[in-house]
Amino acid sequence: MLRSLLLFLSRQSWLRHWVETSPAADRLTSRFIAGHTLEREVSVCQRLNRDGILASLDHLGESVTSLQEAGSSRDAYLAALDRIAALGLQATVSVKLTQLGLDFSEAECEANVERLVARAQQIGSVVEVDMESSKYLDRTLGLVARLHARYASVRAVIQAYLYRSEGDVANLCRLGIPVRLCKGAYREPSDLAFPRKKEVDGNYLLLMRNLFEQGANPAIASHDERIVQQAIAIVRERKIAPDRFEFQMLYGVRRDLQRMLIRDGYRLRLYVPYGDAWYPYFMRRLAERPANVVFLARNLLKS
Repeated sequence: MLRSLLLFLSRQSWLRHWVETSPAADRLTSRFIAGHTLEREVSVCQRLNRDGILASLDHLGESVTSLQEAGSSRDAYLAALDRIAALGLQATVSVKLTQLGLDFSEAECEANVERLVARAQQIGSVVEVDMESSKYLDRTLGLVARLHARYASVRAVIQAYLYRSEGDVANLCRLGIPVRLCKGAYREPSDLAFPRKKEVDGNYLLLMRNLFEQGANPAIASHDERIVQQAIAIVRERKIAPDRFEFQMLYGVRRDLQRMLIRDGYRLRLYVPYGDAWYPYFMRRLAERPANVVFLARNLLKS
């Protein structure tokens, strides 16, 4: 019930405007969001790199209302890639195709993403193409496959809660496309997605094993300590080198688990968002993990 309420609130434009213009917002969101500007983002990424943590920069702002806005999002990511190159950051960028114009023109969207992937290839980085709801899935995977064939500097995301994901993982592995595996954060009908958490977790473990067997540089994206420990057990059993895969987590979530992974010598990449359009992202983080709501409540009581 709490998750549904928070997801509902994340879609309310009036509440979004009020919160995003509130003077107290930065203090409440700074654990999960680097800041409003690229320079704040870069500063956080530099600190993470000093601590031995990789980063993936996410310029917040999902669905755009025009191709012009999509072009502005593309330019924001090009600026981020330029800063990654100039400062030698150990970082990638993470993009959503709706932010780059997919709802308006698949061709224009692909052209926008291609500019990012070409630039990432030049500087030795990668564009991580986030997965959105299932209605975008085939178009997203098709675009990723085409750009991988041209540049190879791209990673796909697969969501374990979808029934079809086992087949998608097998195809991506066959093509040599790196995969970030996550559980999935969108509401999907029961004919497309496993309805129960236990089933999602079981499919995640199945897909994770498949990626360790067949995948190219897989990324295990989870804050579930049981899943992380299962991944470590597989890696040790199969003697997989730490540089052949990575863990991924969200900035500000399960920092205890993050410290453990770094201490034990594993690669860890944090998904670090920044920008003004932070409200929908922030509300989804609260919806995904009740402990985040407790953290927010504690900070409110301190004010």
